[in-house]
Amino acid sequence: MMMIGRNGGRLAAVEQRFFTMAVLRGEALVKTGPVCTTTVSWVRAPAIRLRNESSLTLGDRAEQSYSCDEKTAEGTGSAGAGGEGKGIVSYWGVSAAKVTKEDGTKWKWNCFRPWETYEADLSIDLKKHHAPLTFLDKLAFWTVKAMRYPTDIFFQKRYGCRAMMLETVAAVPGMVGGMLLHCKSLRRFEHSGGWIKALLEEAENERMHLMTFMEVSNQRWYERALVFAVQGIFFNAYFVGYMISPKFAHRVVGYLEEEAIHSYTEFLKELDNGNIENVPAPAIAVDYWRLPPGSTLRDVVMVVRADEAHHRDVNHFASDIHYQGCELKEAPAPIGYH
Repeated sequence: MMMIGRNGGRLAAVEQRFFTMAVLRGEALVKTGPVCTTTVSWVRAPAIRLRNESSLTLGDRAEQSYSCDEKTAEGTGSAGAGGEGKGIVSYWGVSAAKVTKEDGTKWKWNCFRPWETYEADLSIDLKKHHAPLTFLDKLAFWTVKAMRYPTDIFFQKRYGCRAMMLETVAAVPGMVGGMLLHCKSLRRFEHSGGWIKALLEEAENERMHLMTFMEVSNQRWYERALVFAVQGIFFNAYFVGYMISPKFAHRVVGYLEEEAIHSYTEFLKELDNGNIENVPAPAIAVDYWRLPPGSTLRDVVMVVRADEAHHRDVNHFASDIHYQGCELKEAPAPIGYH
């Protein structure tokens, strides 16, 4: 006679239930043209009086389709631009709204919408400079200068690739600052004065600069590898710096944007001298900055330089707020430029 313990008796009395582990059945994977249909089913396993259902499928009643031959790219190609022919069917039924331009034509960019476009302020003062007076100001100033020298040696006159590297770094501070302010707002149950949105807008704007220059410059493999190293080091260094001293961190970005203005001014000189071909402006730049038809690379560099001047002013202003013993939330954030 087999003896079953008390716990063993309880387990033996439990009937078979559906377990919440979804597996792919070998016979369920069927390739139909460019789209692979994957059906998720259930396996039976012991559980303790629980019956769950999958969020993807309910038995064999629904399907999840994925595009196997097309890559969804932000802003380029038919997949990223219009979203046609991707063949994605989801149980959740979430679909993007159909957006058109003012003239009624279809909006082709998924990475931004018409209401997020703007005209850059080209009248902004490009020569403004914050003279470093305090120790932290001087430390921030010479930190940025030290970062510039190896960049000059590495890229020299290749301003397209230089701009690509610059934007991969310039897009980091806004994201880091916005993230830290976001967490601070949650911890303290307080408003941020709009600075979270302002800094995240700055990060997104810098990223759009990168998406633009990717269209007009050919990055070499070691330049892409350099982006990994520089971005990883700068992200962590800026994160620590912002945690220790926000006024120092914002001052660094202010001086970094001053150097960006200088770099784009030299870029314009090379274009005017004919050393760099003044190619037509990428379509993404025309729509993002609302540039007129027939715009060229020179027009793109002009609006990007104006954006950098705006970021310079915002970050020097943020640093001044901290220097005066206040918090960012006590001064209204410059929201609405982008």
